[in-house]
Amino acid sequence: MRWSDVLRPVGMQRVALLAPAERLRDLLVQVANEGTVDFDEDGPRPAGPMGTTPAATRLQRLAAAGALASLALQPPDLDQCEQAGHVGLIAGEAQLEGRAAEAVTRRSVCALAGWVPAGGLRHLTERVSGMGGAVVPMSAPPGAEPPTLLSQEGPAREFAPLVETYGTVPYADLDPSLLAGTAYVLMFGIMFADVGHGALVLLAAAAIRRGCWRVLSRLRPVWLFLAAAGLSSMVFGVLYGEFFGPTRAIPVFWLAPLDHPVPLLGAGAVFLAGAYALGSINRFREGGWRLAVYAPSGLADGGLFLGLGAVAGAVYFGFTWLAFIGGAITVTGVTVAYIGLFASAGGGAVGAAQAGGELFDMVARLFSNLVSFARLAAFGLTHAALGQIVWEAASGLANRAIAVPSGSAAARLSSSPVTH
Repeated sequence: MRWSDVLRPVGMQRVALLAPAERLRDLLVQVANEGTVDFDEDGPRPAGPMGTTPAATRLQRLAAAGALASLALQPPDLDQCEQAGHVGLIAGEAQLEGRAAEAVTRRSVCALAGWVPAGGLRHLTERVSGMGGAVVPMSAPPGAEPPTLLSQEGPAREFAPLVETYGTVPYADLDPSLLAGTAYVLMFGIMFADVGHGALVLLAAAAIRRGCWRVLSRLRPVWLFLAAAGLSSMVFGVLYGEFFGPTRAIPVFWLAPLDHPVPLLGAGAVFLAGAYALGSINRFREGGWRLAVYAPSGLADGGLFLGLGAVAGAVYFGFTWLAFIGGAITVTGVTVAYIGLFASAGGGAVGAAQAGGELFDMVARLFSNLVSFARLAAFGLTHAALGQIVWEAASGLANRAIAVPSGSAAARLSSSPVTH
């Protein structure tokens, strides 16, 4: 699998599913077993209410509208299912009846439109043709956006649930699964850097992968994410010289967070810059250069961030010339963003006011993001400080435990009689 494929959602093909009217149920069952077709939800609807179909009527009578559906290869006897309490089969038939009612029928042929992953088109065609159906590839309607299916191969598949937690990625955008997973793993290592603690997380991930703890079996799909987080914690622990705290068991290879916190702030800025770069690429893929330049989450917002970063660098390093360059980039980014917002608002006085409010919101979100990513340094410093406190307390107690018996022994020796 090529790296370029990892960074793109799965390619989708528009198709029409055809079957004789008497075999439409068989077609739907085969498609359901395949599990790769996303039917259109804006197709024709039956004239009557959905509750009037035989299975739906029984489902309502049983008050089991939210029952988990299951399918049988052959049509079940609904009366027997109702008497026996087989609610799952009734719910499955109700879904089949609802989908069949959306089919377009011409003479004796029924058709349903939807989307299927391009790589699974051949397998679906072979499966459907076995029961007299057909899969016909079609061109996508103008303006139609295919459904998004994130990568199902390689490490990106392990990180996809992390992205899906926040929402659905537009089909035109890059698949952020691998990038987001890598960023989270690196951020975990920066914030909780410790060779010993990371090794414990890595061992726990291996145990979850092997199914050693039944209570944690739900974490098995994300075991790779846990393992990567533990490994990242170990790597940064080596860089920080942390092994169950500042025990001096390993030397500091890069920096001690409590002595040099500024580079940790810089790490947050790097992650934020990557987010703006990804946003600019996605805006270009969605609407070309015009959207990429003027969109608040595109180059305009990125330019504002870059300019402010240059000004901050000028203050920190004392480079006056860099402050002028950063100021010019900041003004350019704000101006371009306002032009884009003004054009989107439709112009005029109302558009100018709306663009001003949206520009203020854009700047406020930028600073809130900066504060949010500053937590990388805050967590890293807190973890290092707590580790040092615990280590110094434990060392003090250990030294006291050694000193007290030694003092008691000396007292006993001084008070005992000495014979010559």
